[in-house]
Amino acid sequence: MNSERKSRLQDLGKAKRATETGEDYLACILELWEKKGYARLVDVANSLSVAEASACSMIKSLANTGYVKRERYRGFTLTESGQATAREIHARRRILTAFLQSLGLPERIILHDVHGLEHYVSRQTLEGLKRLVLCKSFLEYSARKQHRNSLLRKTHI
Repeated sequence: MNSERKSRLQDLGKAKRATETGEDYLACILELWEKKGYARLVDVANSLSVAEASACSMIKSLANTGYVKRERYRGFTLTESGQATAREIHARRRILTAFLQSLGLPERIILHDVHGLEHYVSRQTLEGLKRLVLCKSFLEYSARKQHRNSLLRKTHI
């Protein structure tokens, strides 16, 4: 694990850490819960394009580290810790995606790069990107609003 990743994980203040693959599983489980209301092993395996045996092994590992709670006949759910981590992963993905979209990159490049960057970007860099994306969004919104207002003024003359 590189020092940047260690530092980011220490910043999270968690005693039990998810691996990069574990983070992908947590995000997948959250997405399934939000979409379907449940997460089953077969759904996770299909979503991540892995064998069910691999998914089963990772789910057990996540359960042992306190991120996932397995429920008989219902699949599994995320613990509070698992939900917090999964939501953080989603936030990182959204910020990175918005930033790369602002550069006008093709969608396939964005998806590839977000997946590569999401596990390694520092908290400080992510916060900077978030401010940049929010500022750019605000500036674009303001420019559209000014343009719309100028059009309205022209039609009322």
